[in-house]
Amino acid sequence: MTIIDAHGSDLDDTIHGEIPGAPGRGPRSSMSMRDRVTTGTVGLRARRGRTLLTAIGIAIGIASMVSVLGISSSSRAALVAELDELGTNLLAVEPGQDVFGTSQQLPADAPAMIRRIGPVESAASVTQIATVVRRNDHIDPQRAGGVTVMAAEPHLLSTLKGSVAVGRFVDESTNRLPVVVLGSVAAERLGITSLAGGPRVVINDRWFDVIGLLDRIPLNPDLDRSVTIGYPAAVDQLGIDPAASRIYVRTDPDQVEAVRSVLGRTASPGASNEVNVSRPSDALEARTKVDQNLQNLLLGLGGVALLVGAVGIANVMVISVLERRTEIGVRRALGATRGHIRSQFVLESALLSALGGALGVGLGVAVTWAYARRQEWVVDVPATALAGGVAVSLVIGAIAGLYPAAKAARLDPADAVRPT
Repeated sequence: MTIIDAHGSDLDDTIHGEIPGAPGRGPRSSMSMRDRVTTGTVGLRARRGRTLLTAIGIAIGIASMVSVLGISSSSRAALVAELDELGTNLLAVEPGQDVFGTSQQLPADAPAMIRRIGPVESAASVTQIATVVRRNDHIDPQRAGGVTVMAAEPHLLSTLKGSVAVGRFVDESTNRLPVVVLGSVAAERLGITSLAGGPRVVINDRWFDVIGLLDRIPLNPDLDRSVTIGYPAAVDQLGIDPAASRIYVRTDPDQVEAVRSVLGRTASPGASNEVNVSRPSDALEARTKVDQNLQNLLLGLGGVALLVGAVGIANVMVISVLERRTEIGVRRALGATRGHIRSQFVLESALLSALGGALGVGLGVAVTWAYARRQEWVVDVPATALAGGVAVSLVIGAIAGLYPAAKAARLDPADAVRPT
């Protein structure tokens, strides 16, 4: 028989519980872990609709975190693959400014001088031309659409490891002719998607035939937005100054820093401090730092969603305790200890949250897969994100269930079974 004090609290915590020091009593009532888990799922199985809706709250937070980590990891994997393909041994040489802030020019023989450096595999110059490109001569020159014009050497594309989508790039046989090659963005803005019909564009009131369309060139987005013409044609047709505005240098991968240190004084021996040397791949690598900041922000938002889900679980479990007072009272009267009741509701809360975590992991993987495929990335979801998603949800569920479980354990058996 359960002994209850004046405040309604168990003195021995169970009908058949053993009182320390009292001989002749039976063993304390106990439950195996399997029985505890089975009992903990009773409420979940009895109220499936509520279980699913509550689990969705946790699922949203876990899905947010898994998808953020998965998309970031896939993006980094794509970047690494891109850098492996394009190489980090590409350098860019540009004219800088003198001590008075005046823009300078590279010497005319700078490209040839750079090619004499031993570890340099290739070097190609480009010159930006201050003019506009139009699809036809009926378009207002003021509406250029952000497309620029560049003169380039024939081996520019091989130096950049770029490729032609359609047609051909300017070479020794065409660089004196009025022909152009369009970058991927320039072609889109000019509305030219193929070479069918012999498309032409107008540059400085002169017609130029389009002989090629380029694929995207990640290490040189300026070329993507440009119309490229050969140097001889640019001098003859547009009257440009052939001084290079930029020189791309492809070096031995093991000698990048050594070449970088001598490029300035090689390009402009008398004014090396007026030459800027950069590595285009650094811009791609810097993008990962921006992605990291965005990832932290999104993870924070996912954490807020998890907190809201945890509050929802705690609220639902409190309601469940109130609804199941009679069940709790009967179980206590049949010998269940406060620890049994407490573990039942903590396990129920943890299992409910774990269900949401599993749903969230699945949803996060699906979102990552869909986005990565759309971006043509390799899908890369860290295993830690998968295991961590379920583990975090379990912990959150257990914490959220502590208060409802304590509330259930404190219920007096006599009051719990008494009709209200």
